[in-house]
Amino acid sequence: MIYTCTLNPSVDYQIETKQLELGTLNRVQDTAFYPGGKGINVSRVLKNLGVDSTALGFIGGFTGTFILERLNEEGINTDFVIHDEPTRINMKVKTAKEETEVNGSGASIPKTYQEQLIQKVEELTADDYFVLSGSLPPSISFDFYEKLSAMCDEKGVSLILDIPNRSLKDLLSFRPFLIKPNQAELSEILEKEINTKEEAIKGAKELIQFGARNVIVSMGAEGAIFVNEQFTAKAENPTGTLKSSVGAGDSLVGGFLASYNKSNDFLEAFQYGVASGSATAFSNDLCKKDAVDQLVSQVLIKR
Repeated sequence: MIYTCTLNPSVDYQIETKQLELGTLNRVQDTAFYPGGKGINVSRVLKNLGVDSTALGFIGGFTGTFILERLNEEGINTDFVIHDEPTRINMKVKTAKEETEVNGSGASIPKTYQEQLIQKVEELTADDYFVLSGSLPPSISFDFYEKLSAMCDEKGVSLILDIPNRSLKDLLSFRPFLIKPNQAELSEILEKEINTKEEAIKGAKELIQFGARNVIVSMGAEGAIFVNEQFTAKAENPTGTLKSSVGAGDSLVGGFLASYNKSNDFLEAFQYGVASGSATAFSNDLCKKDAVDQLVSQVLIKR
């Protein structure tokens, strides 16, 4: 079973307007609400691609109820720890020229609820995948990532890490199955500029030396690279019109896992993951299977 874990989920409030001017009244053209958070996005993508998963994490309040109801409507298994404070709301404002994000900091999670989540992860086995992604709530320190990663390492659970934290490098000693930093995150982790695919490949190989087993670096319009101890591959994105970059990286992870879960083939999974990320970027919500299948053959992979 694939488990996703979102420690700091959100309700994503997406707004479309012709222009955004601070200090004055702005008229909205369209709005939408989505369950948000990187792990939740991965679960939604997996479901769209015909693969079941179970979503873990913390939710609370009326916003947490919204997330739970929407995921249940979509047929996604959930096993959240439910706390008292409302889950945060993130605003995504899209104009004709740019996207602006305003993200909440997150709820305060008492230790008792943190322990409940740890107990759920303790039940995972070596047959499971555990996707730990997204930011931490302000009340939870980095060592919570370490506890969960250490548990996965001890139990032989395949750990996938996608966390926007420069200290990701400190978790690589737990031998994660896959990590997926983007270009900017890789620069921050290694404390040096990463501007080209060749530089990204060198950087990913450093992360392999630190303990990561497979590394994908997403590079926006430039595509992505895949590195493990056996081979290195580059991917070129298919052509299309960018509508929203929100969730594209999570879709890459979901597409990769959906394919690898069936084929155990890294190159096929990498290709399908890039197609999934692109399909999300070319739509206003997370990718659908038909759109991904149409793009796969357009994703050029070079070893």
